[in-house]
Amino acid sequence: MLRMSTLFLRTLREDPADAEVPSHRLLVRAGYVRRVAPGIYSWLPLGVRMLQNVSRVVREEMDAIGAQEVLFPALLPKEPYEVSGRWTEYGDLLFRLQDRRGNDYLLGPTHEELFTLMVKGEYSSYKDLPVMLYQVQTKYRDEARPRAGVLRGREFVMKDSYSFDLDDAGQQRSYDLHREAYVRIFERLGLDYRIVSAVSGAMGGSASEEFLAPAPTGEDTFVQCTSCDYAANTEAVQLRAADPQDPAAQPAMQVLDTPDTPTIETLVAVLAEQGHDVPAAATLKNVVVLLRYPDGKVEPLVVGVPGDREVDVKRLEANVHPAEVLSFDTFDEHPQLVKGYIGPQGLEGIRYVVDPLVVEGSAWATGANEPGKHAVDVVMGRDFTPSGVVPAAEVRAGDPCGRCGSPLEIGRGMEIGHIFQLGRKFADAFSLDVLGPDSKPVRVTMGSYGIGVSRAVAAIAEQSHDEKGLVWPRSVSPVDVHVVGIGKAEQPAVAERLAGELEGRGLRVLLDDRRKVSPGVAFKDAELLGIPTSVVVGKGLADGLVELKDRRSGEVRTVPVDEVVEAAVREVLA
Repeated sequence: MLRMSTLFLRTLREDPADAEVPSHRLLVRAGYVRRVAPGIYSWLPLGVRMLQNVSRVVREEMDAIGAQEVLFPALLPKEPYEVSGRWTEYGDLLFRLQDRRGNDYLLGPTHEELFTLMVKGEYSSYKDLPVMLYQVQTKYRDEARPRAGVLRGREFVMKDSYSFDLDDAGQQRSYDLHREAYVRIFERLGLDYRIVSAVSGAMGGSASEEFLAPAPTGEDTFVQCTSCDYAANTEAVQLRAADPQDPAAQPAMQVLDTPDTPTIETLVAVLAEQGHDVPAAATLKNVVVLLRYPDGKVEPLVVGVPGDREVDVKRLEANVHPAEVLSFDTFDEHPQLVKGYIGPQGLEGIRYVVDPLVVEGSAWATGANEPGKHAVDVVMGRDFTPSGVVPAAEVRAGDPCGRCGSPLEIGRGMEIGHIFQLGRKFADAFSLDVLGPDSKPVRVTMGSYGIGVSRAVAAIAEQSHDEKGLVWPRSVSPVDVHVVGIGKAEQPAVAERLAGELEGRGLRVLLDDRRKVSPGVAFKDAELLGIPTSVVVGKGLADGLVELKDRRSGEVRTVPVDEVVEAAVREVLA
């Protein structure tokens, strides 16, 4: 039994000044976490119980699919990350440090390298596989802008697991097992979630899906079809583009004088004055970005998107590797780029890519690569051929689903899980082989699967709260029942007795046995803490009655004092 008179807890009436989202505000106010530094939080006793409850659910479902728990250190040597290339690729996200002898170390942002080396060191035969290993460990990433409390911190608790199989078919089975386990985990945690297609990015591999918890404050944008079951984050979304056309059937390209047309809007207006009815969607906007490679090389890239859309930098970064993309402001080093009048036709020495909405045979109004001039009827496949197709245009509500053509809806969500079919990226880096049935080396194939444990606590808080405070699902609540005794007569003694009886029935109990707080404070604390069931011993005790409150529904029942323990047990176990 937890007693509020001795529990290390202090609730706050005011929101923290830096709180931007409900979970941050309420977890601090209710005494679950306290800020230490930007992106770094301490967990107080009730918060630790939340972490433990989420971790317990995760562990139970991972164990159920045959995964085995290990634990790696958070302080890691540089060498494995040099082999994989991520010592450089991670850039400023890594916390780097040196020991007294000048050896380089890092605080682990993720542990693919260590898992791969562990299996390489222990297993050597096909008979040892498949194997799935996982850990629940603290991770570290030097976020440039940590925000939203524990949702986006520099230190966080994560479950990461890895599968090791002989072939792609085995890897698919391991992937499916994890996917099913994640569904059970998030359902047990009481989370509303969506499974969306994602891009693998720097992780590599052939397939990737995210588990997102919808919330207005979510930092990720995703789409879902209004008709079919298609869903994807905006980095991976596939839109239905127009059908390709015959380039030869299009009119010949014309170059026109278009002075003082710095924007798409001014271009459309000038073309209309010249008798060319070209909507913004039929103009081709060419945006120049910089790619910065790990070795320091900088390469300009021109990206073409329909003129009525902006370039979604996050979407572009997810589909271009290396991923760091910066605005390009200086054109002096590349005289073939005429600022404000860039066109794909005749562009030499610089890579040019288009969004998938720019299809073969489509005609566009775009820059003519001459100051003060644009061209119309510039046809892809006749007047220019891009070096690649890269999803880069912003996605809008109502865009056609790439699978069925129906309108897409756009939502916001928080990433709570991510599963990857890694393939052999890390196995290749560390030569992870086992001897096959024919005694010949077989390269192992891997999967990677993550759940943000501390992030899940915040995600639950984002979805489970009201204007009064938190509203925890039973599966993760720090206790089952909150017993409050209000009054100076026999109420405290009866509350004590009921709390003991509830504990004797196997329930986890929080007893508010504070004697120097008002009923109003006790009730506000109970609402703020969010325990799903409360037993309130108040004035009704004179008539042999107490209140049984359901924090989730708001229902309050008056129950005879001799029946309340049984009623509470039934409610908790329902």
